[in-house]
Order: sequence, then structure tokens, then C-alpha cells
Amino acid sequence: MSLTFRQLEIFEKIAATGSVTKAGEELLLTQSAVSMALSQLEQLSVTPLFERSGRRLFLNDSGRQLLKDARAILLAVKGVEQQLQGDSGQLVGELLVGGSTTIGNYLLPALLGDFARLYPSTRVQLRVGNTQQVAEWLEAGDLDVAFVEGPCHSRGLVAVHWRDDELVVVTGPEHSWAREKSATTEMLALAPWIMREKGSGTREIFEDAMDKTGVSYAIALEFGHTEAIKNGVASGLGVSCLSRIAVHRELEHGWLVEVKSPLVLRRSLTLLKRRESCCTALLAAFLTVSGGEWDAMPPN
Repeated sequence: MSLTFRQLEIFEKIAATGSVTKAGEELLLTQSAVSMALSQLEQLSVTPLFERSGRRLFLNDSGRQLLKDARAILLAVKGVEQQLQGDSGQLVGELLVGGSTTIGNYLLPALLGDFARLYPSTRVQLRVGNTQQVAEWLEAGDLDVAFVEGPCHSRGLVAVHWRDDELVVVTGPEHSWAREKSATTEMLALAPWIMREKGSGTREIFEDAMDKTGVSYAIALEFGHTEAIKNGVASGLGVSCLSRIAVHRELEHGWLVEVKSPLVLRRSLTLLKRRESCCTALLAAFLTVSGGEWDAMPPN
């Protein structure tokens, strides 16, 4: 029995959904057809690929390794299809885009809307996480391209400048800093900071700026979402350092107050790609809309 592309496609969908039934629904196949494909695939393996708990399927170590290879094959075939379809004059297909939290929540949605209006036969899926998570997804082949706000430390990826951004120190309108709208290094050191989790690009830029200024500081609260941080600061729980993109509305309405400080908080938002990856017609069109430049991203 030989391995087939369809078996890999079904396997990937089962892994993504954790269910034979759900995989069949998404692939428009009967449950028996999906089960048969999985059975045939596992007959080719020296070990099972899933652990079974009731109707739920969980990948084991063998399954996780196969999933990585299967997704690489599926992405490669999709790239060929998109290249061929691009020659027809009409863009079709699906693009997988990643965005770190600030970019994914405040910049990319509008760009996706513009792209959808220009290319109605295409589909773009957006996946949002912190910078470290997004880089890992891209390197694993779960994304076609990614936009992040923090430094990329992966040797398997290439980064190029996309846009400029600036972080700002913010407080609630009733905070003691709000009247003077400025803070010294001593004040920064004593403040209860509310920040994103480790792995966040915003957190890394903040920590680097504090270290370069020589400020010892304490993180009082750690939230995984920018909106939670903004609400906490507005409520008087502490102060924070966030992207101007994320807080511009709150600053305009007076819900948050910008505080000047000795910190240098400028940063570059970057576009990431895997080394040696190709730019399909669909991806090239998306980058044109988003203002990214694939050719500016060296392969090595």
C-alpha cells in the first residue's frame, strides 16, 4: 500500500480537529471514509499516530513528527497550485497569515478587509499570538507569512522592516503621574507595572529600554491581552508601556494618559518569512496591499 496525498490531507485535518467526525465535515467526507484513510495510514506506520480518549484523538510523538512533514508537503502542493492559478489572471486560494498581538488586533484586520474587497475569490486566515508564538508557527509551516512587533530570534526565519512604531508609558486619568504627565527614573523604578507575558514583543522592548536606562523595576501584574492591560491601567491598578497604535483611541478620549519618560521606546515592526520560501502570486498580492516587500527579504 502506498501513501497518498489525500491520506495526508485527511490526517492533517484529524490532527487539527481532534475528531474523525469533524474532519469529515470539514472535508465533506463520510466518517467511514475518514476512518478508512486513517486506518490505511496507520498501517504504513510502525506505531499508532494518535492516542484515543473516547471520541477525541490526540497526537502522540510519532503523529506530531508526521504532522510536521505532512504540513510541509501540503503547503508545497498548495504553493504550486497557487502559482499555476495565478497564471489564469484571477487570484484564488487561501493564505495563512500570522500577527503578533498589537499588529494582529489593531493593524491587520483592516488590511485583510482591503485585500478581501480587491480579491473576493481568495481567503485569508489570521492567527494571532505573541511574537515568540507567531515565529514558532511560521517556522513550523503553520503560516505563510507573519508580521511581528518584537525581535525575531529564530535562525530559520528572515526578518525585514515593515513599519515604525513607538511604545508609550500610560497611566489612568486619576493616577498621580497624570497631572504632570512625566515620570523620572526613580518614579519608574517604584511603579507597579502591568505588562504582557514573556515572549511578547512589547514586553521585550520595554525590558530592554528599562535595562538600558539602568532602571530596576517590578512587574506587579501580567496579562496576556492588551485590552486587559488597558482596562487595568484605566482602573488604577498600575502603569504600563504599550504601543501607541494600541492606545491611540484611549489617549484621544482621555481614558488613558501618556506620560513622558527617559525611556527610548521606538521600534521596528517586521515582516517574517522562512528561509528559502517562495513568494506565490497570492502572497505577492497580499504584500502589495499590506506594504510589505518580499524582495527586500534576503534568503540567507
